[in-house]
Amino acid sequence: MLQEQDVIEALKSIQDPDLNKSIVDTGGIRDIRIKNEDNVSLKIALARTGTGEQMKVQQDIVAVVKEAGASQVGLRFEELSKEEVEEHGDLQQEQGGEEGGGILNDNTVNFIAVASGKGGVGKSTVTVNLAVALAREGKKVGIIDADIYGFSVPDMMGIENRPTVEGEKIHPVERYGVKVISMGFFVEDNAPVVWRGPMLGKMLTNFFNEVTWGDLDYLLLDLPPGTGDTAMDVHSMLPESEEIIVTTPHATAAFVAARAGAMAIKSNHRILGVVENMAYYESKTGEKEYVFGQGGGERLTEELKVEMLGQVPLGQPTIDDDDFAPSVYEREHPIGKMYENIAARVIEKKEPKEERVKSPFE
Repeated sequence: MLQEQDVIEALKSIQDPDLNKSIVDTGGIRDIRIKNEDNVSLKIALARTGTGEQMKVQQDIVAVVKEAGASQVGLRFEELSKEEVEEHGDLQQEQGGEEGGGILNDNTVNFIAVASGKGGVGKSTVTVNLAVALAREGKKVGIIDADIYGFSVPDMMGIENRPTVEGEKIHPVERYGVKVISMGFFVEDNAPVVWRGPMLGKMLTNFFNEVTWGDLDYLLLDLPPGTGDTAMDVHSMLPESEEIIVTTPHATAAFVAARAGAMAIKSNHRILGVVENMAYYESKTGEKEYVFGQGGGERLTEELKVEMLGQVPLGQPTIDDDDFAPSVYEREHPIGKMYENIAARVIEKKEPKEERVKSPFE
């Protein structure tokens, strides 16, 4: 049976990256709880939280505690007090990300937030397939999975690798020509990690500032549903951004999606258009069945005074066990072609014809 002292002994090898001392020596182990003999919950204090280095510490803690005998490790983080930091030598480096604010100061990047009023409408599916479609058109694309609690992009894209962390820099994972960063990469075996409001803001800031995005044409942000704190943080961080609102044909989904659209407008963000997902189900005979009703998307475009970018039916990508990505439609799939059309319309709205780079597939 795993004992508290076993956990403490394992954690002696973990250093606070800003103090260069073990978290045991800094008093950074705030709480240890062991349930069912091997289910460990920890509260850890670091000199700084919400950084790329914290993510590396998080992964290292999970690894050493599991090696000591834990089957699952849950983590919460807080910051050491100012007095504690000073007692142990003060910070080794100044707080902050890339000089100049990282990718947020790159005027060549088109930021597109994908939002919805409620969960379950396929917002992340739209984000992933639009990003892949843009990459197929020869664009340099990234995704920030900003749905911190409901992250799903890595699983949808069949990503098994994790980002590498070097100092304060995080190198995103790339698949289908799309660079991806997600909180999901930093959670071990879906173990719970508790993030409070201020830490969420820090994490999103670091996704912008400390990730080595390189040159991008488009950075898509998969927002959490609704108009909560995280969505508001993203709106405030991006002084200029476009948004795509995702809804289903159902009247309630369209009604709450209108609130997300209103929030975008109040934040001086421009709405590129609406994608109506799960618009219908097409049987093998070609008949369309409107499972979730009709008209929600059209009513939303009228209320927001924007265009319908696409009406995507219910469907399932062809599953390839050798190249597994459960939510990415291949180019030749009828729904894949619909996303290609949506991507083409986005490019048309964002890039004047004389500035466009010809797709290698044209």
